[in-house]
Amino acid sequence: MSTKARYIMIGGFLGAGKTTTVGRLAKHLTDQGLRVGLITNDQAGGLVDTKLLRGQGYATEEIAGGCFCCRFNTLVDAANKLSDQSKPDVFIAEPVGSCTDLVATVTYPLRRMYGDAFTIAPLSVLVDPVRARRVFGLDSGGSFSSKVAYIFKKQLEEADIIVISKSDLISDAEREELHTVLTREFPLADILTASPRQETGLTDLFAQLMTDEQARRNPMAVDYEVYADGEALLGWLNATITLKATDEFDANAFLRALATQVQTQLQSEGTEIAHFKMTYSPDDGIAGELASINLVRSDYIPELGMELDEPSEGGQLIVNLRAEADPATLMQAVQSGLTLTTASFPTLIAKLEHEEHFRPGKPTPTHRDGALEQASDS
Repeated sequence: MSTKARYIMIGGFLGAGKTTTVGRLAKHLTDQGLRVGLITNDQAGGLVDTKLLRGQGYATEEIAGGCFCCRFNTLVDAANKLSDQSKPDVFIAEPVGSCTDLVATVTYPLRRMYGDAFTIAPLSVLVDPVRARRVFGLDSGGSFSSKVAYIFKKQLEEADIIVISKSDLISDAEREELHTVLTREFPLADILTASPRQETGLTDLFAQLMTDEQARRNPMAVDYEVYADGEALLGWLNATITLKATDEFDANAFLRALATQVQTQLQSEGTEIAHFKMTYSPDDGIAGELASINLVRSDYIPELGMELDEPSEGGQLIVNLRAEADPATLMQAVQSGLTLTTASFPTLIAKLEHEEHFRPGKPTPTHRDGALEQASDS
């Protein structure tokens, strides 16, 4: 007798810690003997997230060219492809960080049309506590304009589970204050606290994702004009760059220097970074070996995630940068940063192989279950 696969979607705004959490959950389930398939999602191809998750050994499909809601059929195709290849017991999907209205456009249609194949987990949405405290007026500091903040808040409104991610970044008092605000603003959600990086607070989340069912309630009202305007304010840049050197160079130091150069230039222009991440895969390393760096706010410090143990003579650099800015500004910052950084590493040459910089188009869901379509809640 066939058993239904479990479908888990872990959402949250850009830089909330989704990929780290997906990796932790995948390992947790694999350690229990379950087969896991991952589905990543972006407005363009060439995702750092996909590289990181495949580097951990997980079967991963990437859906590019739009969020899950606008690529619903492709999402189903990706699940079928994973099923054919590795027959997962659990699918874990990570949507675009600027996407919302996932319940009405993804999980409800999935349950309606493919309920014989999947059980649907509660929608969990991760939130960066520093970013959230700024959005809700608890702290000053760089934040987003109102239409981008609209998307941020709508993601939380539809969540069954809100996870205060990266809880180690704020004090107990700040965390409690944020918990109080989230409970007041989103009374239907269960509020959890976790630190995916430190692997704390994840046990309860993982248990709920594997045992609870998604709440059945009317889809939230979404003003798709404001949603589209908010996405259009975000600049998107994906780039693939080949690095070659006559002499070996320190790739970890290169990533840190490049991230700092790009950050400094964007800060000088008043640009608020939503998420900036890069991976470097050495040609002369073992399979799956990576260096990675991550920056989730303009006023934060770029952090190395994975590091290489040995110097490198060359490899592939993948750059993903999202910010509230003109996409051309992002491309200029990356090109300028690349020129300045490469000059500091003798014999190193950087060649831009591929790049896409653009603003996301208006979301047009393939399906939307519920009667509140395109309603305004203003």
